[in-house]
Amino acid sequence: MLKTTFNRIPKKLMQAETTPAPHEKLAILAEKYTRVRRQTEALCRPLKTEDYVIQSMEDVSPTKWHLAHTTWFFETFVLAKYDTAYEPLNPDYAYLFNSYYVQAGDRFSRPHRGLLSRPGVDEVYAYRAYVDERMQQFLDAADESLAPEVLDVLEIGLNHEQQHQELLMTDVKHVLSVNPLYPAYDPDTVLPASEPLDMDWADIPEGIVHAGYDGSGFSYDNEGPAHRVFLEPCQLAIRPITNAEYLAFVQDGAYRNPVLWLSEGWATIEREGWKHPLYWKPTDHGWQEFTAAGLRDMDLHAPATHLSYFEADAFVRWAGWRLPTEFEWEHAASGRALDGHYSDERVFHPQISSKYAPAGPYHNLFGSAWEWTSSHYSPYPGYRAAPGALGEYNGKFMYNQFVLRGGSVATPSDHIRATYRNFFPGYARWQFSAIRPAR
Repeated sequence: MLKTTFNRIPKKLMQAETTPAPHEKLAILAEKYTRVRRQTEALCRPLKTEDYVIQSMEDVSPTKWHLAHTTWFFETFVLAKYDTAYEPLNPDYAYLFNSYYVQAGDRFSRPHRGLLSRPGVDEVYAYRAYVDERMQQFLDAADESLAPEVLDVLEIGLNHEQQHQELLMTDVKHVLSVNPLYPAYDPDTVLPASEPLDMDWADIPEGIVHAGYDGSGFSYDNEGPAHRVFLEPCQLAIRPITNAEYLAFVQDGAYRNPVLWLSEGWATIEREGWKHPLYWKPTDHGWQEFTAAGLRDMDLHAPATHLSYFEADAFVRWAGWRLPTEFEWEHAASGRALDGHYSDERVFHPQISSKYAPAGPYHNLFGSAWEWTSSHYSPYPGYRAAPGALGEYNGKFMYNQFVLRGGSVATPSDHIRATYRNFFPGYARWQFSAIRPAR
């Protein structure tokens, strides 16, 4: 049994944070703009043109839509608003590539994005190049007189694109998975084997802790305001649940036992015909799993991934445990190095490894796979959404969703914090999502 220390002071990231001067922040963001935009396109290089256009379910967006929407963001919220000389490449793109920003104008139907054969992939890349060129001109001409709000919008836009990098990768995996040929995203991917690690537990003592972001760097509005939370004494698992452990749950008939499931979870099983996790495939020679390298024999020691909240909740109920609250998870992660298995490694398959246990006692706390909590996605005390269209970014989704923490193999390494709150509805399981139980 391992113990964690009790932290009664406000939490900070491992790195000391300082607020850069406006000209320094401009230079930092200009460099990041180039890097992030290139990184998005690099993720698309293994794809064939036909892969860019498929929408395999309503929650998935075609790759070319991600490329265009992230471009639309900078065009709409930076260039069109702050560059008086800017002329759009195609005014119709404002309608096609808006997502859910009602105040920014009308939007094309989300479930029908896969029907947009035009503009073509080459035209979308031309759109990106057009906006990138004008963004570069805008940033090169900027000086200390640039309004701080422009820098804030630019920073939000870059973090927004990094979120779409993650969505792009999870969407591509789903698109490829519905093909009976099970094509690989990148056939040259080498999937490392996970280490077999015994299950152990770390103590979290009772007390009042600080939750939410209180640093000077970037955070989303849903990460604050920082506030106090009382924790009861509990224990958190030092690693995620493995495929072997979840397989025992499946083989025990869990997907046929309504007693284990929330009402809506059982209704989903009956409606969708779920019998096992999303990318698992039973064969005459054992279980296989669809991965970035195609269909592969299941690594029993790897984290069980692509699980819905309903599946996570049913598993811990079956095991006699529970899911942690987001505040228990955040307190366990507070002050720890953010080392983990991220998209920078370009190996889009979670693994359990001792190298992802910085300063112990937890393994894979950051990166690898998002971890479900039992917390509903709700506003913190004192939360107020920002004014204008960008205020629609997080607050409008605070209903019927659960919070996940920690990042995944599809998350860029500079896009995660202990306070980062991801959120999805209970049925969602195409994301890299896993279970770290509490008790």
